[in-house]
Amino acid sequence: MYTKNQIIRVKLTDLAEKNLCFGKLNDGISVFVQGMVAIDDVVDARIIKIKKNYLLCNLETIVSKSLSRINPKCKYFGLCGGCKWQHIYYNSQISLKRKQVQDSLIHIGRFNDFKSHKCIPADKIFYYRNKVDLSFTDLRYLSKDEICLNESDLDKPINFALGFHPSGCYSKAIDIDYCYLVNDTINKIIQKIKFFCIEHSNILPIYSTKTHRGELRNLVIRHGLNTEEIMVNLITSTHNEKIMMELASQLKLEFKNLITTFVNSTTNAKNTVAFGQNEFCLIGKGFIYEKLNNYKFRISPNSFFQTNTHQAENLFNELINLCEFKQNHIVYDLCCGTGVISILISKFCEKILGIEINDQSIQDANINAEINNVKNCEFINLDIKNFNNLENFINNFGKPNTIIVDPPRAGLPQKTIETIIKLKPKKIIYISCNPSSFARDAKVICENIYELEVCKPIDLFPQTNHVETLSKFSIK
Repeated sequence: MYTKNQIIRVKLTDLAEKNLCFGKLNDGISVFVQGMVAIDDVVDARIIKIKKNYLLCNLETIVSKSLSRINPKCKYFGLCGGCKWQHIYYNSQISLKRKQVQDSLIHIGRFNDFKSHKCIPADKIFYYRNKVDLSFTDLRYLSKDEICLNESDLDKPINFALGFHPSGCYSKAIDIDYCYLVNDTINKIIQKIKFFCIEHSNILPIYSTKTHRGELRNLVIRHGLNTEEIMVNLITSTHNEKIMMELASQLKLEFKNLITTFVNSTTNAKNTVAFGQNEFCLIGKGFIYEKLNNYKFRISPNSFFQTNTHQAENLFNELINLCEFKQNHIVYDLCCGTGVISILISKFCEKILGIEINDQSIQDANINAEINNVKNCEFINLDIKNFNNLENFINNFGKPNTIIVDPPRAGLPQKTIETIIKLKPKKIIYISCNPSSFARDAKVICENIYELEVCKPIDLFPQTNHVETLSKFSIK
């Protein structure tokens, strides 16, 4: 019999969901261990849950290290919920991401015959992100060493943090001094804004999810890696023009022309989602531009844009090759965001219909088509859950030869899949950031008249356990 808090020793032999590693004890019982673990580690782990067929444990000690281990670069590794794989060699990360996709297709999608492509690696494994989203909180997450100290002995106040949430804890944040996924300039801007907010904490108190009072909510910085344009978006509860003008002046003074635009977004939502309802532009025009494949794209504060510019270019080039477009083809681009895919494929097709729920993204998509002199794209504001309501519009626009979908992590709603299948496009191109939801949707798509022809993993998120997939379904 096993008991809670008992220490057990196990060799970890496989990857499991939610960044857990898996192993088996001599009596055959399965063990799942969470923490900074890697396949082939031998660990001592503390039992925290006892189930009928398995044990869930926390890592206590690494007894024997895996050969795939490397020393992590970041001092917050193991606390921060972001870079969960910094302790693993990059080549091993790529292999694991391929395996994640394979396992999902086998165990969730019930596929037993598919071509397994290698994961396309990233050229840059640090400093690659074009967007960073940080949270303000009045509950700073303390490390084990800090917990043992008196408050007066701490280097930082315990009631202020600007940074990332620890894994599974959204009420607290780790105060970040430096993030290796964005460049030096972005890190300096973050520190400047943090110290400004601390100095003006009497005017800018941190928003509390308990009392629903306070101002500071989120800081989002976006960077056009090919244009060198930077957007700072400070999200608060209300707009204080005087204090925001003072911050804008200090940012201009310290960073000269590096910051292209500074926006103060406001929201009265009772959550910590980094989304503004109103925008007040203090510097610039309230948006930035990025370039992909010689096309220029406008990005607004709430617009979706792939966070790894250089790898996104590889993804979209793979997509164009995969689609084998012809000049008379009609394409539907679902969850089209700011119209990037629609515009990139426009010269290969007759016309494209882009569908997106975010109204600001649709506005940007129309502007992007105009900027790039693209005449054959039409964009409409619609939730893809209601895709089946477009029957008359579809009849007028023309039925698609190809449908491209790039849904959020949750995947496609059942009704949307049913509508796609009813339209019978020759090809369905599915871009996914979640192997599990993709495998679930792929299973439904292939229960009908389609087969999974290609599934390529692409690493858009080095140092993390996330992987993008580009897949092609064809009519049998």
